[in-house]
Amino acid sequence: MEFLRQFPYFSGKKVLYVHGFGSSGQSNTPRLLQQMMPEAQVLAPDLPIHPQQALDMLKNLVAEEQPSVIIGTSMGGMYAEMLRGVDRVLVNPAFNLHETLRTNVGLGKVTFFNPRRDGVQEFMLTKGLLEEYKEITLQNFHGADDEEEQQHVFGLFGTRDEMVHTEPLFREHYRHAIPFDGEHRLNDHVLLHSLMPLLGRIDQRQSGHERPVVYVHSSAWHPEGEALHAAELLAQRYDVYLVSPPSQSVPSQAVAFWRRTVTTDSLSLLLGDYLLTAPFPDSDADEFIGTRLQLGSPDFKTWEDVLRYFELLGGQ
Repeated sequence: MEFLRQFPYFSGKKVLYVHGFGSSGQSNTPRLLQQMMPEAQVLAPDLPIHPQQALDMLKNLVAEEQPSVIIGTSMGGMYAEMLRGVDRVLVNPAFNLHETLRTNVGLGKVTFFNPRRDGVQEFMLTKGLLEEYKEITLQNFHGADDEEEQQHVFGLFGTRDEMVHTEPLFREHYRHAIPFDGEHRLNDHVLLHSLMPLLGRIDQRQSGHERPVVYVHSSAWHPEGEALHAAELLAQRYDVYLVSPPSQSVPSQAVAFWRRTVTTDSLSLLLGDYLLTAPFPDSDADEFIGTRLQLGSPDFKTWEDVLRYFELLGGQ
């Protein structure tokens, strides 16, 4: 069950999407973003071929439109990092773009993956253009040591990306590097289950809105299949945390749990609205002051039952 495929994120605000190399603002990604966030206005310009022109255009656009968040993919992630002073999500950013193009594309004619507003369908990738891309990447990470900038920048890195490998470079400069199960290109699954949970947290921070808290205990958690899917769906409406005892190391593998793990044996000390556990002895879970749900009990035999319960609550 996939509930709430539309999100009230950035309502009345603007979201800037910066596309990757050889793509355009008419790609499927900004269309899906607009469908998923219908209350926001998604801006997706076609970037000029020459990188300095593209960067100048983006800086002017940010100054004029004042977007609340910028999402950049691949080459767009490289540009987005330079658009300082705004919350930005860099998805598999191609910081070493010239080397990526030299290795994966090569010199010669490049045909755009998507139509462009100017009608241009192809261009030539030359040595001179590669040098321009190399020069533009020298502008990355200026000001990254500023504390405010550290809070603005988030990197999403596909664990199966075979084209760009810049997570170590990103970690040298920024704190918020987040792995997700995916490849280099975004698809609707990654948008829904990895990007949207992060955008929800950014929107929540900007608006100051507090959401109900759901703790998922490790006794009920498996970092794959239905449990992983359920955690991502719950994160659309709730603040979800993974709880485990100090003696147990539990990999979450969910963007929803990024930096939201709690280690404790005393479940009664947790302050929140809901606690999801499996039935297990020698626990003080019954003393949790919120609502406790037991996965495997008659009312919640499966994760599907858990999701149905929260769907009926409607975010309460």
